[in-house]
Amino acid sequence: MSDDPAVENGNNVPAPRGTAGPEVIRVRKGMFGAGGGGDTSGYGGLVRTVALPGASVRPYGSYFDEVADELEGALEEQGLVPGNAIEKTVVDRGELTFHIAREHLVQVASTLRDDPALRFELCTGVSGVHFPGDKGRELHAVYHLRSITHGRVVRLEVSAPNGDPHVPSLVAVYPTNDWHERETYDFFGLIFDGHPALTRIMMPDDWQGFPQRKDYPLGGIPVEYKGAQIPAPDQRRSYS
Repeated sequence: MSDDPAVENGNNVPAPRGTAGPEVIRVRKGMFGAGGGGDTSGYGGLVRTVALPGASVRPYGSYFDEVADELEGALEEQGLVPGNAIEKTVVDRGELTFHIAREHLVQVASTLRDDPALRFELCTGVSGVHFPGDKGRELHAVYHLRSITHGRVVRLEVSAPNGDPHVPSLVAVYPTNDWHERETYDFFGLIFDGHPALTRIMMPDDWQGFPQRKDYPLGGIPVEYKGAQIPAPDQRRSYS
């Protein structure tokens, strides 16, 4: 379900070639992140930097420049300043991602679908990602678009804060997103405004919380063994 573009590669996160540099959102210590006990694992000294790819600079390569030029030009024709809608453009691992301001998501998606030179007529779904360290934009929704006409793929990404987890629904643009938005709501708590029936799809209707957020308790069933209880994973000894 989660499509996590974060990069974790030790203490140093080199900027990919042709980018403005990564956005470091967290320094992770230890292996498992549990707290409240001693460390006997040997991993307590492990330190990892968690970073998101920074904005790329032109030329992007492949067909990416053509898609970016056409999208920006089409938005300008509609009276929208591209820089207000596209927060940053990222080329990472050979893939193109447009980070979109959530208030402009529907317009950008409609343009990508309808413009003859773009024709991204298929959305294969939306995934949720939770970055607790990405302050003010902890929740991300990631959309995967494919142009059958031109044989191309792009990704859209929008973000919202924990305290205001709203993004517009794309069901009116891509009807196949119906159940995908429900699943992302169910597991991450992202509210897709305008969805025709935004209800849980996997968890019971009265379930409390959103199980794929990274601050959600790991839970589990305490196991009794020879008179002792083994607690749930998030209540065991610390490895950090």
